[in-house]
Amino acid sequence: MLTIIEAEATLKELGGRLKTLRLRKNESQLLFAQRIGVSIPTLRDIENGVPTVSIGHWMNAVWMLGRIHELDHFLEDKISLFELEKLKNTRMRARKTKVKS
Repeated sequence: MLTIIEAEATLKELGGRLKTLRLRKNESQLLFAQRIGVSIPTLRDIENGVPTVSIGHWMNAVWMLGRIHELDHFLEDKISLFELEKLKNTRMRARKTKVKS
């Protein structure tokens, strides 16, 4: 299981990749931020992997870099055809869990 520290490190890595791609396109922070509809501080947060940045801002940045197709299989359910057919005939519900207070 991924820890919070590992998740934050992954976001930081992704932000660094995004920055590298932006620089390869020779776009300033100001121009890129305007194109994706965010402020420069928000773009900096994206590029630094700050976890509170809206996923929508990330998606706009990925789209603007022409890489949105790379998300086609993100969170794709890995299920066999047999299991898929079985699920079609079964109503799916999440189990209720009690929250400890």
